[in-house]
Amino acid sequence: MPAAGRLMGSPHEAPLDRLALRQAAQWLMRLHAGAEPAPEAFQEWEHWRAQSPDNERAWQRAQQFNAQFSTLPPELARSALNRKMPRRKALAALGGMAVGLPAAWAAWRMAPWSSWAAEYRTATGVRREIRLADGSVVQMNTASAMDVAFDATVRRLILRSGEILVRTAADPAHPAMARPFLVSTDSGAIRTQDARFTVRQTDKDCRVSVLDGAVEIAPRHAPAQRLRVAAGQCVRFDETGADPVAALPAGAGEWARGVLVADNMRLADFLDELSRYRPGIVRCDPAVADLRLSGGFQLQDTDRILSLLPATLPVRVVTRTRYWVTVEARGGSA
Repeated sequence: MPAAGRLMGSPHEAPLDRLALRQAAQWLMRLHAGAEPAPEAFQEWEHWRAQSPDNERAWQRAQQFNAQFSTLPPELARSALNRKMPRRKALAALGGMAVGLPAAWAAWRMAPWSSWAAEYRTATGVRREIRLADGSVVQMNTASAMDVAFDATVRRLILRSGEILVRTAADPAHPAMARPFLVSTDSGAIRTQDARFTVRQTDKDCRVSVLDGAVEIAPRHAPAQRLRVAAGQCVRFDETGADPVAALPAGAGEWARGVLVADNMRLADFLDELSRYRPGIVRCDPAVADLRLSGGFQLQDTDRILSLLPATLPVRVVTRTRYWVTVEARGGSA
């Protein structure tokens, strides 16, 4: 039995100190606050981490939580999303579960994985290809979770979080009357028979881009408002309705090849996208948020992408730690 005041990790890890975990959760929330902390806050944080090995291990555990927030048990993650819970409050709830309720935390860690998690998952910065029973292929983007639910009447994917690229195949089980292919999300459903398309579910809406073929989308609470989206088009919709169909942006779906494409993209938007592929925080100084950039960037090395920015833009990249990076105006204060 672990000593009082400590929580067990994996069977091969020494137990974690509960106080250190609580403090790590507090630091995580403080560093994720809306405004960038003052330099002295970073000094206090570094001092706290250096005080003991327990503190450093607790911080690494907290970072794992943060980096893989979307791959928490569906009961916790979906509850947060359904209530549109701010990330800061969600992290607070997570800290309370992990530290204040060790029995529940231990039960989650020891429960059968399939009973808590989606069937297929990816961590931050990881992509994965899945070949389905009907021959369709799904490519999962960073920090995504998905279930597969095929039956005699429908071929269904349930996108729990993140983004996928789907390439449907002819239905071998029902060649005369093919089962429809559906992707269900929190925002609604995407239906097709033959298409190549991407689906990205955020905490606000769902974004669909059709590369080949055509799909039909239906908002969850307005299923009669069906909308056809053809090749070369994209649409954003939520539970109640959809925006007008638009032309595909440059580079749609290129993430599946490991490339982030920017076409006259705002720097702030570019960094938001880049941050999906690396653990920690990437902040953009408002003074440079509207700078524009274009190009194709290899996602396997996000550090290199950041290091290249000052060569093309009047910015500098300030790396507090591996997990905290700020892009600010050249000559700005550190």
